[in-house]
Amino acid sequence: MADHDAPPGPTPAWLDRGTSEIFPHNPGSTDGTDNLVARIHSCDRPLRIKLGIDPTGADIHLGHSIPIRKLRAFQDAGHTAVLIIGDFTARIGDPTGKSDVRQQLTPEQVQHNAETYLQQIRPILDFDTPGRLEVRYNSQWLSQLDLGKTLELLTTMTVGQMLAKEGFAERYGQGSPIYLHEFLYPLMQGYDSVAVAADVELGGTDQKFNIAVGRDLQRYFGQTPQFGLLLPILLGTDGVQKMSKSLGNYVGLGEDPLTMYSKLEKTPDGVLGSYVELLTVLDWDQLPENPRDRQKALALDVVAQYHGSPAAQGAQQAALTLVQGAAGQAEAVPEFSMAAIAFPVKSFYLVSAAGLCGTSSEARRQLQNGAVKLDGQRLSDPNQTFATPADLVGQVLQVGKKKFVRLVE
Repeated sequence: MADHDAPPGPTPAWLDRGTSEIFPHNPGSTDGTDNLVARIHSCDRPLRIKLGIDPTGADIHLGHSIPIRKLRAFQDAGHTAVLIIGDFTARIGDPTGKSDVRQQLTPEQVQHNAETYLQQIRPILDFDTPGRLEVRYNSQWLSQLDLGKTLELLTTMTVGQMLAKEGFAERYGQGSPIYLHEFLYPLMQGYDSVAVAADVELGGTDQKFNIAVGRDLQRYFGQTPQFGLLLPILLGTDGVQKMSKSLGNYVGLGEDPLTMYSKLEKTPDGVLGSYVELLTVLDWDQLPENPRDRQKALALDVVAQYHGSPAAQGAQQAALTLVQGAAGQAEAVPEFSMAAIAFPVKSFYLVSAAGLCGTSSEARRQLQNGAVKLDGQRLSDPNQTFATPADLVGQVLQVGKKKFVRLVE
């Protein structure tokens, strides 16, 4: 039995690393309701650590991995990870930080996205040790709420409290519509904490309101309120804006080793420290002094986490080979099949179809700016035409220093 009167001691390094805020937080207290370290030491069972993810898209990037990595740290410390797949809440979508109502997804879209999410995070979490992971779908309890229970949830918050939520006040002030179902989102996410009896909920710094609602609902339903543990929002590979697929400044968990490595070895100096802290367990003080070597160490470590050390080493060598101009010798370059392309094809369409640019207009710009190479030779004419696949098979198409594909039939 744990000693409930023992001093809680210092915050463990694994808990403190990369953490923006823990609330409530009274570090001198021995009370497990306002000091998380005290609850860890005094509780005679593993804590239940909740992380909810809404599968509103099919892909996860490194920004999404940060709370999942913290969830793994709790697992390694002996606690139970409760991963909630928001298959019900995803139909609404979290309105946090959104300037407009989110498009509602069908159950089929949500299920497909959920399956891809789990596949992509498998390298991070411990799925195998008994008692270390529960994967729950919140439709199990949210779909069972009748109108009476929903009304009971609604009585726990006022309109004024809801309008204090980030995004709602701005939209209301601008005259943008806020739909009533959006008000339900924080309550449903909060009710998830009641349903799984969470001790701690993890989330980005933009999730404090939703996590606090969970605390209020647990108190309302007679449970000990959870702690909130907030984690930073990762800046993208541009070092300026939040990592986002729509902005093109992301590193996807499902990307091939060379693409991941090539992006990460160019991490801007201004965010390199936060990338090392949030995406690895590397000790900054033990990294090389040279910033370029630090970038390589970061890239190698992250790629190894998702693809294994041999693939990471291969990606590093392939990236070096490409930089040296011998693109045709790089074996780890991902392949792109030209089977669906109708020939003859213009260079701008080829670059776009290969996924190296988001749109044809962007491909034109990249070609005109001299950012596109074919087997190390610069392409500059967007309308240059290739007659047959035989003209391209085996060659490496490259945009900038980070994006490559080998063209195959």
